[in-house]
Amino acid sequence: MNAGVNSLRVGGAGIPRVVKIGYAVWLLVYFPVYLESYGWENFLWFCNASNLLIGLAIFIESTLLLSAVATAVLLPQLMWIIDFGGRILLGFHPIGGTEYMLDPQYPLLARILSCYHVVMPVLIIWLLKRQGYDRRGPLLQTAIAWMILPLSYWLADPAENVNWLWRPFNVEQTLLPPLGYLIFALVAYPLVLYLPTHLALSRWLPCPRQQSA
Repeated sequence: MNAGVNSLRVGGAGIPRVVKIGYAVWLLVYFPVYLESYGWENFLWFCNASNLLIGLAIFIESTLLLSAVATAVLLPQLMWIIDFGGRILLGFHPIGGTEYMLDPQYPLLARILSCYHVVMPVLIIWLLKRQGYDRRGPLLQTAIAWMILPLSYWLADPAENVNWLWRPFNVEQTLLPPLGYLIFALVAYPLVLYLPTHLALSRWLPCPRQQSA
């Protein structure tokens, strides 16, 4: 038991208390607003589920969990920034997925809080530069994805298109039956999202102190 906790907590200099307090305050605002505005299904989206996992990683100082989340969300959040930035600067969505940001049916506060997609990558990279990037992260994230994706398929309304399981890039997919596409996603997410991010982070960020010894 203790060995498992120590493995999760392997890290560098420790996370400053002000970061822990600040993130706790953010969660106390973000979680109820999102729950009221979008419903519980919205927390099956990887970006939203990862906000909760990042909080856990910060509070227990788990470099492994933080590294896992990083492989899942850094690339999608970059895509979010490009898509919303394209809409603001160019007048159209180059990727798709941020149309809700200008939809008045959603509360303004909830849409403002969605700008966490811009801040969160900066926080993650800063923490990983401080703590180190655990090369086991993609394995843990794959296990997390293999729990979240089936839950998204079974529990979420297909109309919500959670984790793009029905309409990738908001385009209806007709090549596979829904269950077949779920199986495809279980393989594609680790290979297309996690692996490239892992290779980039492994190249540019140090290992945690204990892991490099």
